[in-house]
Amino acid sequence: MIAAISAAKNGHAVTLLEKNEKLGKKIYITGKGRCNLTNACDFDTFLQNVTVNSRFLYSSLHGFFNGDMCELLEEAGCPLKTERGERVFPVSDHASDVTKALTKLLKENLVNIRLSCEVSSIRKQENGSFSLSVTNDHGKKEMLSADAVIVCTGGLSYATTGSTGDGYRFAEQFGIEVKDTFPSLVPFTIAESDCREMQGLSLKNISVTVTPLSAPEKTIYEDFGELLFTHFGVSGPVILSASPFLTERLSGGERFVLHIDLKPALTEEKLDERILRDFAEQKNSNLANAISKLLPSAMRPVILHRAKLSPEKKVHDITKEERTRLVKSIKDMSFTITGTRGFQEAVITKGGISVSEINPKTMESKKVPGLYFAGEVLDIDALTGGFNLQLAWSTGWAAGQFI
Repeated sequence: MIAAISAAKNGHAVTLLEKNEKLGKKIYITGKGRCNLTNACDFDTFLQNVTVNSRFLYSSLHGFFNGDMCELLEEAGCPLKTERGERVFPVSDHASDVTKALTKLLKENLVNIRLSCEVSSIRKQENGSFSLSVTNDHGKKEMLSADAVIVCTGGLSYATTGSTGDGYRFAEQFGIEVKDTFPSLVPFTIAESDCREMQGLSLKNISVTVTPLSAPEKTIYEDFGELLFTHFGVSGPVILSASPFLTERLSGGERFVLHIDLKPALTEEKLDERILRDFAEQKNSNLANAISKLLPSAMRPVILHRAKLSPEKKVHDITKEERTRLVKSIKDMSFTITGTRGFQEAVITKGGISVSEINPKTMESKKVPGLYFAGEVLDIDALTGGFNLQLAWSTGWAAGQFI
């Protein structure tokens, strides 16, 4: 959508071929239906959140950055707000308002929008133009011609929104290199069964550390924030942000250990002092009741089991050694990461069209003049927080400007 708007503003006659029955289908599910459309941080901070090929993005981000996108949407009737972590959302909290604004811009710039229109192949003609084999909204095949083509088909994440790898297939038809793809910003599956006992439990202000099972002294990732236990394992912001650093290695069979510090603000000594204070107030209580202020109810039996402590044991009978086990179970609640939930639950796709094949200023293929690629179909990705959508806006805008 943004590439079509950009190209039309640049004076071209543009046709947008949309595989889905409506525009912006993936936008509707971003930000839990609110659409975290960009991040309002400065340029350097933004690049720090790009996990792959940040250097490739210098030119496109400089050409069309977060402020440009916000201005474009607000002028099109979509007022915005900035929340914690510099995340930008529509004031209405409705992702549909972003789609409406973009649709308005498409129409104002006379873009020919064709819905339920699937492209099966793209071919280069001897005269330099392109022919596209298309199945139209009536289910009939037709051939379209174009002087130039911008491919913005996304990756493999959320296939129900049309992201089924079409762009990779188009690239390979022209001999353009496509890097291996992996689900990213994705929840983890966990080996331990006690994870399921806590499903639905959301934790805030915890810290996580990820280490290889085979090399526990090495830290792969560290973060602080929110985590969610599920029926299959773990999810939440700190988990999604960890996944880009693990998915490729997990697919190769490597295993990792997730260490959760439930009380990162307290040292083991300070936590022990806190527990002693709680115990002093409830000397005759059962252990499970005595830690009610310390841990959520769903977690208490799990922690006590891990610390090899009986929930019914009286507080006044707890030894120092048993208390030490309780402290260590709270400060290092560890789980074995066995895999991910795959593309069906991945926010983005890691990998894609090699950026060495693409002109970073124009998004044009170096091998095929007139063929452009933008957005998630490229081997570019970033952490959560509106960064990935901005990469789509910036690269799409660049393609439209230089076509």
